[in-house]
Amino acid sequence: MIIGYARVSTNDQNPEPQVDALEKAGAEQVFQEKFTGTSRERPELSQCLRMLRSGDVLVVWKLDRLARSLKDLVEIVQDLQDRGIGFKSLTESIDTTSSGGRLVFHIFGALAEFERDLIRERTLAGLEAARARGRKGGRKPSMSDADVKKATAMLLDPMITKTEVAAHFGVSRTTLNNSLKRTAS
Repeated sequence: MIIGYARVSTNDQNPEPQVDALEKAGAEQVFQEKFTGTSRERPELSQCLRMLRSGDVLVVWKLDRLARSLKDLVEIVQDLQDRGIGFKSLTESIDTTSSGGRLVFHIFGALAEFERDLIRERTLAGLEAARARGRKGGRKPSMSDADVKKATAMLLDPMITKTEVAAHFGVSRTTLNNSLKRTAS
């Protein structure tokens, strides 16, 4: 069975050109979505993907109608392939029911993985460069080193409790203890 999926980004866009093209391509049923591409919730797509069975083919008018990113596209098509379901994009002439179409999608998958690796490498390089400049990651300490020294001095008085010291600095007792440990090490 050939199933179509059409999506428009706004309510004032007309899905009919997509639907007509999908029906012309042999789609027996067309699921229509009227959501933005950034919306995570696409109930029609979810229903469409649940309905597909091994041997079926999912047809879209254009790749960007199916997924928001290359990563999402590769994940969806890989899931379809794992379930024995073909995929066709009319505008880009991609057809995973053929060996050439599968090759194109393997290339897309490799590009998505390459993109993830590049992002990871750039992130790690940026963090390393920031550390080299003396930048520390994480949240700013709740108590400055000077406050911790004052707290340590206050705690030398046996009449003052940690709870009182914490209240004096406007922090919890746990934060006080963590700050004392941080400066002790």
